[in-house]
Amino acid sequence: MSRTFASLGYFNYRLWFAGALVSNVGTWMQRVAQDWLVLTVLSADSGIAVGTVTALQFLPFLLLGPFAGVLVDRVDQRKILIATQVAAGSLGLALGAIVLTGHAELWHVYLFAFGLGVVSAVDVPARQTFVAALVPAEGLPNAVGLNSASFNAARLIGPAVAGLTVAWIGIGWVFVVNGLTFAATVVALLVMRRAELVDVERAPREKGQVRQGLRYVRRRPDIMMVMIVVSVVAALGLNFQMTSALMARIEFGRGPEDYGIMGSVLAIGSLGGALLAARRERPRLRLVLGAAGLFGLSSAIMASMPTYGLYMLASVAVGFSQLTMLTSANAYVQTTTVPFMRGRVMALYSMLLMGSTPIGAPIIGWVGEHVGPRWSVGVGAIASIVVAVAAATWAVRYWNLEVTYHRHRPLLEFTYPNRVNARDDAVLRLRAQQIEDSSAQP
Repeated sequence: MSRTFASLGYFNYRLWFAGALVSNVGTWMQRVAQDWLVLTVLSADSGIAVGTVTALQFLPFLLLGPFAGVLVDRVDQRKILIATQVAAGSLGLALGAIVLTGHAELWHVYLFAFGLGVVSAVDVPARQTFVAALVPAEGLPNAVGLNSASFNAARLIGPAVAGLTVAWIGIGWVFVVNGLTFAATVVALLVMRRAELVDVERAPREKGQVRQGLRYVRRRPDIMMVMIVVSVVAALGLNFQMTSALMARIEFGRGPEDYGIMGSVLAIGSLGGALLAARRERPRLRLVLGAAGLFGLSSAIMASMPTYGLYMLASVAVGFSQLTMLTSANAYVQTTTVPFMRGRVMALYSMLLMGSTPIGAPIIGWVGEHVGPRWSVGVGAIASIVVAVAAATWAVRYWNLEVTYHRHRPLLEFTYPNRVNARDDAVLRLRAQQIEDSSAQP
């Protein structure tokens, strides 16, 4: 099996990949249907209403992130995931029933979006860290890349199917289908071979574990930089479900089918970025920064495209750079964090990645409604370029980054003379122990 798909050689990961693919298709279908429902049925093309729904769906990441991380570090992630998948499926079915019976109101969608956010705040760090139990440690970057590939393969299918379903039989059935797809992940989790699961070190029950996670991240400037860059880009640049709806409906005068296709085309580039990430043996910090800058540049080009066709064509590069940044950031944080801290660190990462949306989404929605849909994309492009340049400048200045030119491969070599090797597991464990010891002191 090629290096790109190496993790599929493990039985439990194959089950996880297949179940997640089905569930992700349903998730993307619901995202498209939810925004179209709010934009066209429950409001008069209100970008603010769509932004509010998006904000409520991601607000729980800010409220619950650190506590969800402690739960994930302590409890069997497989059991957590079974519970979150059942809960998410139930919410989808309930919302579908309300829409199909004609009783849906805007506040209903707000409530269900917040409820799904509560479930996701626990599900996302559990999902991310559970991968470490499915493959050996050296295969983790590949598994993370394939997870992203699954998510974006579903993104190729889900939005287009949702758009056609909305146009042909109505929005309510999309939510019902999404609710049913969660059964695939639950079945996959139940039939896994427990003897083949990798034993992952768990954190003991003790006081101050949230504080330990915060201290650990604070003493890792590399992880802090990744989190800052990703959170800024996510807050202002990764609001595609909203900005695409505004562009399709207002700027180009298109219907739900074309809106769904926009999401699928964006996923072409994202899938390419995820598959390329799966081939990398070791994620690098400079790749995260470079991809963030490229995302900003490609988003600026996309925002300026005059026609629907050219806009979709430009979105391929946006999807590629977006996924390269996110997958590299995810793999970097996971592989450089000691196992018994991983749940807390990934929860903090998810809190900043997705919890920044409640801050950015209403702003972007207001910009789209009052300034124009193109600027709702343009603001994110500018912010992404600025934060990438600022982070790179900081690294050059404070880490004494040296760039060496060669006439042969590698043409450019980056070195950090004064930087601690974050991949030295012994050093990381010593740091973690020091953090725990200091947090235990009065």
